[in-house]
Amino acid sequence: EIRIRDWSSDVCSSDLNMSKHVIIVGGGITGITAAYQLIKQGFKVSVVERHRYPAMETSYANGGQISASNAEVWTHLSTMLKALKWLFRADAPLLISAKPSWHKLSWFFEFMSNIPKYETNTIATASLAIAAREHLFAWAREEGIEFDLKQQGILHIYRDKKSFDHAAAVNKLLAKGGLDRRAVSPSEMKAIEPNLSGSFYGGFYTESDSTGDIHRFTNGLAKAAEARGASVLTGAAVTDLGSDGQHAWVELNKSDRIEGDAMVICAGVESRRLASKLGDRINIYPVKGYSITVQLDDDKSKAAAPQVSLLDDETKLVSSRLGEGRFRVAGTAEFNGFDRNIRADRIEPLVSWVKSCFPGVSTRQVIPWAGLRPMMPDMMPRVCQGSKPNIFYNTGHGHLGWTLGAITAVKLSELVSLWQKQTATASSR
Repeated sequence: EIRIRDWSSDVCSSDLNMSKHVIIVGGGITGITAAYQLIKQGFKVSVVERHRYPAMETSYANGGQISASNAEVWTHLSTMLKALKWLFRADAPLLISAKPSWHKLSWFFEFMSNIPKYETNTIATASLAIAAREHLFAWAREEGIEFDLKQQGILHIYRDKKSFDHAAAVNKLLAKGGLDRRAVSPSEMKAIEPNLSGSFYGGFYTESDSTGDIHRFTNGLAKAAEARGASVLTGAAVTDLGSDGQHAWVELNKSDRIEGDAMVICAGVESRRLASKLGDRINIYPVKGYSITVQLDDDKSKAAAPQVSLLDDETKLVSSRLGEGRFRVAGTAEFNGFDRNIRADRIEPLVSWVKSCFPGVSTRQVIPWAGLRPMMPDMMPRVCQGSKPNIFYNTGHGHLGWTLGAITAVKLSELVSLWQKQTATASSR
């Protein structure tokens, strides 16, 4: 059942003329952070989410890292070489389905055309990530949101000199973005995370990075937005939508209709399809990632699981401790369209990684999950105005939605506020 808020009962007509009603399509991390920031800026906000609760897709069980240290974009020649090398390995960290499609081909063509922007975009992403966490932590404090926040840094681990040397080059770019990340020896790695097993060449440690449960945070922020007056409509599948440049509307479940002054598309991998209905092109491709949540049901496992978050360069896996009783491992990238199936051969490497790196942790209780990351070819989120002046986009965050969501919400609110000011100026003439 969809709950529709009647704004006219809450504010007088003069207020309605001053504050625009913004419809947000999508109730994941980007949609809810956008809603929260806009409601704080004085806008009237309606979020429409097709699932029964917010944060039920890509914002459900990701790796948990709030990681400026993972800001390196993938548009590097080495990424393509690794993809070719791993083409026929079912357990490869990066897997590209051989099944062709125009969408996939066009996306990879644009991906390769963005290789010259690798350094610029990596620096920009690091800078955005640093700014984002300030807003995220401030909102959590202000609203009293508990989300298993752990501020013990992120340790990147490398098993050979070649990958460590590449990380050292990346470190120079991250530093230009404002991030302090230091090289550590194997003995220092052991001191940072005593439970880590294995042979490593070296690592890089970012003390300022953090981890937390994206699902808990998003739902907590959704409740905070509602308490401030936002309307969060769940079970509300968008069956049609449109804009005439001055008014926007969405049709929900083929029966209900909501009208507003503006619309923001925060619909993850569905953003490309919805943008095309609005006359815009947002070339997002769904890149599947997997995770496992290891239930730490016994004292031995709790003691053997890591406290510090990790990123393993060779396997492209990340791990986060979520409270005392959960340990999340996530990663891999699969280019296989909108396939949401959880494949056993893609989950097995995650379980094997736990056995290898943390042998004292029991994998008796493991919950597998898969989600589709909304990836742009340049690996940069899209926060922009559409071809119609009252349509906006806050989407395409790829694997960094948790890391960048707060700052893109702020950037979006600045865009929408500028539009409202320009609209008011034009109306007064």
